[in-house]
Amino acid sequence: MMKKHTFPKEERLCSKRLIDSLFRDGSSFFIYPYRITYLRVEGLQPPVQVLLSVSKRRFRHAVHRNLLKRRMREAYRLQKNERLYPVFESQPLGLVLAIQYVGKEVLDYAFLYKRMTDVLKRLEEEMQ
Repeated sequence: MMKKHTFPKEERLCSKRLIDSLFRDGSSFFIYPYRITYLRVEGLQPPVQVLLSVSKRRFRHAVHRNLLKRRMREAYRLQKNERLYPVFESQPLGLVLAIQYVGKEVLDYAFLYKRMTDVLKRLEEEMQ
């Protein structure tokens, strides 16, 4: 069955409690231009929830922050079904995930897409 490439509201990480515990207890790694923080959580519906952020300090103009977030969101949306979701279908644990953009300049979509692939591969390995 072909899954749709969507990124519905339910898959966005909004819970204050979860976000706090993610940054308090989560593990992290770095693949330029992303810093990934993740935490395994029990009984999460849907199984993966994501928070995307771009620093206001680094990118003063909202236009640039929004552009980067759009590019990150798109790169994630198109690849999550191949990489991330198959890992969690058979497991009781879910994953909360923060993807922070830490690059110093606005990078093009092709590069961000390629790096998102590396990020999801690495997450897939960590979850095995």
